[in-house]
Amino acid sequence: MSISFGVAIPFVDHLGFTLERFEDGESELHYTARPEHLNSFFVTHGGACMTLMDVTMAAAARSVQPEMGVVTIEMKTSFMRPAKGPLVGKGRLLHRTATLAFTEASIYDAQGQLCTQATGTFKYVRRLPVDSKTLHDLQPVSTD
Repeated sequence: MSISFGVAIPFVDHLGFTLERFEDGESELHYTARPEHLNSFFVTHGGACMTLMDVTMAAAARSVQPEMGVVTIEMKTSFMRPAKGPLVGKGRLLHRTATLAFTEASIYDAQGQLCTQATGTFKYVRRLPVDSKTLHDLQPVSTD
């Protein structure tokens, strides 16, 4: 059973990520790419993999202080093999200061093979309150 991210993240909802672990500086997300998330080789697009790792690292950083938000400062990614089928992203908080989180994430395929690895630095920020009007303003407007 997946865990709530604690905040609405429309792009993550669109991609279909689920949060499975969120505690003690560790996170785990699950993701199965839909056909529109594939590249011309019919494997998960690198941008989708990078988004999975970004969110996985952010969740690991937030897991020690869930009331805070984080924003990505930098991220380095290595692609080692094609990411096919159901994927698991595992993240870990390596070190934190009062304002920064240093993290890592890895993506594994269904056979447990390492596909992609990243490191990232995040800045802790206070989350802005989001009300239903703000969410309504984010909805696409019909041009019919």
